[in-house]
Amino acid sequence: MAIGKGVEPLKRGADSAYVDTRARDESGFGLLELLMAMVMLNVGILAIVAAFSSGNAALARASQVSTATSLADKQMESYRGLIYDNIVFTTTEWSAAIGDSSYTADATYTSNMQSPVAPKALVGTLTNCPTNVPATSCDPSYTTPGPDHRSYRVDTYMYYDAPGGLRLVDEPDLRDVYRDSPGPWLRGTRAAGR
Repeated sequence: MAIGKGVEPLKRGADSAYVDTRARDESGFGLLELLMAMVMLNVGILAIVAAFSSGNAALARASQVSTATSLADKQMESYRGLIYDNIVFTTTEWSAAIGDSSYTADATYTSNMQSPVAPKALVGTLTNCPTNVPATSCDPSYTTPGPDHRSYRVDTYMYYDAPGGLRLVDEPDLRDVYRDSPGPWLRGTRAAGR
C-alpha cells in the first residue's frame, strides 16, 4: 500500500464463487414467508376473536339492563293500576327491607325515606296485602327470575310528596330516570340483575 494512493483493491477469496451462488439461492425463503404469513394471520384472527368477545359481553350487559328495565316498568305499572288506598307495603316485608343494608344504603332511601320531612311521608304498612293486589306490589324488595333465567332483585322506594311536576319512575341500572308528570306522589322502582 502506498501513501496517498487509497485503499488496496480486494483480492478474490477462494470461496467467493460459493458465496455468490449461496446469495442467489432462494431455497428456504418460502418457509420464512409462510411463517410470517401465519404470524400475521394469527394476529388478525386474535383481534377478531377479541372483538367478538367484547361484543358478546356488551350484548349480555344490554340484555340484563333491558330485562331489569322491563321488570321495573312492570312493577310501576302494577302501582298505576291500583286504587290509591291499596298502595301499601306489608309490615313484615317492610321490616325485612329496612333491615337489609343494600336497600337502606340507596340514595333514594337515605335522602327521602330514612327520616322524611313534611310534606314527604312514607307509604303505609298493613299486616296483609289487600285483596286483588299482587303480592309483589306490597313487597318493597323481592327477587324474581327474568326471562333469561337470571335472578333479579326489584327494590321499590315509595313515599308521598307534594306535587312538583316530576316523579321518579324507574331506575334499572342505578341511575335516576325522571319523567314529567302532573301527579304528586309515587316515587321509584329499581331492578338490578345478579
